Amino acid sequence: MVKLNKLIRAFTHEGAPARRFTPELELKRALMNCLLWEDQFYEDGVSIAERIAKLVPMVEPAKVAALAIEARESMKLRHAPLLVVREMARHEKHRVLVADTLARVIQRPDEMTELLAIYWADALGPMQQRKARPVSAQIKKGLARALAKFDAYQLAKYDRDGAVRIKDVLFLVHAKPKDDGQAKVWKQLVDGTLAAPDTWEVALSSGKDKRTAFERLIAEKKLGGLALLRNLRLMQKEGVARKTIAGAIAAMRTDRILPYRFIAAARHAPDFEPELESAMLKSLKGHVRLGGRTRLLIDVSGSMDAALSGQSEMTRLEAACGLAILAREVCDEVEVFTFSNQVVKVPPRRGFALRDAIVQSQPHGGTYLGAAVREVDARDQRLIVFTDEQAHDPVPAPKGNGVMVNVASYRRGVGHGPWQRVDGFSEAVIQWIAAQEEMAN
Repeated sequence: MVKLNKLIRAFTHEGAPARRFTPELELKRALMNCLLWEDQFYEDGVSIAERIAKLVPMVEPAKVAALAIEARESMKLRHAPLLVVREMARHEKHRVLVADTLARVIQRPDEMTELLAIYWADALGPMQQRKARPVSAQIKKGLARALAKFDAYQLAKYDRDGAVRIKDVLFLVHAKPKDDGQAKVWKQLVDGTLAAPDTWEVALSSGKDKRTAFERLIAEKKLGGLALLRNLRLMQKEGVARKTIAGAIAAMRTDRILPYRFIAAARHAPDFEPELESAMLKSLKGHVRLGGRTRLLIDVSGSMDAALSGQSEMTRLEAACGLAILAREVCDEVEVFTFSNQVVKVPPRRGFALRDAIVQSQPHGGTYLGAAVREVDARDQRLIVFTDEQAHDPVPAPKGNGVMVNVASYRRGVGHGPWQRVDGFSEAVIQWIAAQEEMAN
């Protein structure tokens, strides 16, 4: 006879006792770190996408919609929220919220074409046959409202070759232009006569001298902060004067750029590390502060060396270093520790020196998070843990204010008791912690 009265235990990939989550929390965990269909260290991307699809009908429609919007607007994810909307369209209770949710989630014109590609992804046959598959009325309404948001510049910038084009969206949804100007723009979109936008991508792909293009873009202030950071190495290669590049770094807007972006830039263009460090520290001025004592516990185990995405050379550990640099500047009192097979206290350095101290603090081995928490946790402080939550050992409840910042989409996570959980890495981590503490007081 089969025994039904038995205890079912859950474990992380590394064997520690794991916490079971409600469908809503499990959906949030899977979604907020999900770069759709990309493999992570312990779990392949297809499994994560399938789990998201399975969880959507198990969660209340309004909560699913809110998670999709949060993933796009707060976590800056693009594809995973579109998958959630597609799954909402498949279930009767969720379907009524699809148009409103899709109109919020789509923030770039190419996300309309990505949504249709995802919608038709499981249809068999060539794309032309897939396009014949009916699209739900709610999806069409959401796409029509999203399409009306974009001007000629935005449409031209993202009108790229692909199995689904923006004009396909226009034909599919039969959107009505809001005025004669928009009608003219849509006709140009269909005819392929939209004026090419003056972006750095267009300037560099035009076949003209790249050095001249970079110098013009910098002089005309048309190279945004992120574009500047991404192209430092190429500008050096093309012979742009060091003085010109250094001046652009000093003048760039930094208020929306997190430290880990500067870390990645410095790895590719180490000659500009002094200028990048100055810009990075400038970006933290005016940031919300955390009073009291803080201990930051950084996971440096082997799985943290995994890339954030298949198209990124930036690692989870570099993102963690960015958080440490941020916390070092905005916390009244802060101590930084790393953990893997052991716990190591990191010297109180700033900027890139703190990054180096974290990365070089110890070998990147196993994940003994439970032992690390027991060693550094105390009642008179907050403890912020940055990890992928795959530990070898049980993790206790925090003694004081404990925050678990999770950077992976794995099904199981560690930590019992009153841990506050942040699923996903975002520029809003510190603001979120401050807001939660203010609400509790």
